[in-house]
Amino acid sequence: MKLIRNATNLGFAVANNQGIACTSGEYVATLNNDALPAPQWLGELVGAAEAEESIGMGASKMLFRSRTDVIDSAGIAPDLAGVAWNRLNAEQDREESGPYEVFGPCAGAALYRRPMLEEIGGFDEHFFAYLEDVDLAWRARLAGWRCMYVPSAVAYHIHSATGGRASGAKGYYLGRNKLWAIAKNYPLPQLLYFFPLIFSYDLLTVSYHLVVRRDVQPLLGRLAALGGLPRALGERRHIQARRRVAFRDLRKLMMPLASPWEVLERARRLEEILSRT
Repeated sequence: MKLIRNATNLGFAVANNQGIACTSGEYVATLNNDALPAPQWLGELVGAAEAEESIGMGASKMLFRSRTDVIDSAGIAPDLAGVAWNRLNAEQDREESGPYEVFGPCAGAALYRRPMLEEIGGFDEHFFAYLEDVDLAWRARLAGWRCMYVPSAVAYHIHSATGGRASGAKGYYLGRNKLWAIAKNYPLPQLLYFFPLIFSYDLLTVSYHLVVRRDVQPLLGRLAALGGLPRALGERRHIQARRRVAFRDLRKLMMPLASPWEVLERARRLEEILSRT
C-alpha cells in the first residue's frame, strides 16, 4: 500500500487522479472513506467487467450502512433535464439475478478499466468534488464504453458522512458542477431542444433553496459555473469530436423525467431515512 498525503485538501477528483496515476493494473477501484465493502466486492466487479472488453465501468449496490435493507445507489444516471440521480435511491433492497447495463457508477464504490481512463482522461479536477463521476460517465458513454451494475458487489455507505448532508459547500459544488457537466457532455441538438426543460428545472431548484431553505449556495455555484463556461465549452469540442454513440442509445439508460413533486418526494424519503441514522 502506498499512502499519498497532500498538504491541503485538493478535492475528490484530484486525489483520485493521483491514486490512479500510481497504479498500473488493468482496473482501478474507487472507494469512499465512508463506504465499507462487503467480502467479494472487488472480485464481483472485476468478474463482471471481464465478460466484455467494451465494459469500462462497474457500478456497485451501495446500501445505507445504518439501513442495510435500503439502497443508497445502484449506479447513476442523468435525466433529460440534466439532473443526475442515484438509481433506486431510498428504495428497498431487492433480489436481482445478475449484472445489467446502466449509465454509470457512483464513484463512492466503483470499478474503472484503465484503457478507458487512458482514452477519455480521469476525473475532471476543476470539479473538486461532487458529480465528477457523472461527468466521467458521460464522457465514457459518449466514447462508446459501457457500464455494468453488479448487484452482488455490495458496499455499505454512510451517506454524505464526509461532506455533510446539507452543507453549503455541497450545495455550491452541486450547482456549479451540474452546469459544467451539461455544457461539456449533452449532445448539441438535444441540448438545444431540451434547454427550456433544463432551464426550468434549474430555476425551480434554485428558487426552492432560496425561498424554502434560505440557502444561497446553489445560486452562487451556478454563477461560478458561468465563469468557467469558456473552459467547459473548450473541453466540449474534444469530447463531442470523439463521440461514437447516438443520443437515442444513451437515452435508453437515462432516468425518466420526474415531476417537481416527485423530486420533492424523493428528497423527503431520503431525508427521512437519513434522519433515522
